[in-house]
Amino acid sequence: MGQKKLIRFEAIRHFSNVLEYPKDMPGKWGGFFGNHGPLTLELACGKGEYALGLGRLYPRRNFIGIDIKGNRIWRGAKTALDEGLGNVAFIRSHIDKISDYFAPEEIAEIWITFPDPQLRESRAKKRLTHPRFLRLYQPLLKHGGKIHLKTDSPDLYHFTLAVIALFDLTLLENMDDVSAQKEIHAELEIKTHYENLDIAQSNRIHYLSFLLDKPIPKEKDGILKQMFSEPDND
Repeated sequence: MGQKKLIRFEAIRHFSNVLEYPKDMPGKWGGFFGNHGPLTLELACGKGEYALGLGRLYPRRNFIGIDIKGNRIWRGAKTALDEGLGNVAFIRSHIDKISDYFAPEEIAEIWITFPDPQLRESRAKKRLTHPRFLRLYQPLLKHGGKIHLKTDSPDLYHFTLAVIALFDLTLLENMDDVSAQKEIHAELEIKTHYENLDIAQSNRIHYLSFLLDKPIPKEKDGILKQMFSEPDND
């Protein structure tokens, strides 16, 4: 690990707005923030641009970015401290651990912004909109809590649409090309580092919002796998 990364890893251990694999936090986030405003997560937050942007838009709500990369979190956490954004914090952790950090129905919304689309078929279960992850989010969300996906990956976009349809989840918004919309929500105007890079080279941004308002049985995971399996060329 480079010297710069080591310095940043050490720095976030002393940041008041960063927790690493926190213990005993479910149900206690109101005390941490000093208020009981709605709590929103940004998963795979990178440098935390969305947590920061939402925190600026909604000062009476609380936002937590989650990522395993401490070097990236440092940037977002430092910006929040520098700007006095007391409603923005970060957790350094693997996302599949989030059930350890939040109580049932403690989260108002979840944003998934430009995650790794995990394009290889063998890594489909690592996609953050795979049913495996949706089953983790579901008990933590309040009734009516939304999932937001913003991505430049057409593969992840179409995969998520298939998941929504397969499990009969309520689709709230579907934008195949955000920039083509005449008007967009202020939330969608927030740009991340990865959005600016346009890694997928698709020249468009996809957006979905949906509810986890139906059962997500494991028995249907096999159907999903078959839907996206590579065709047999034999």
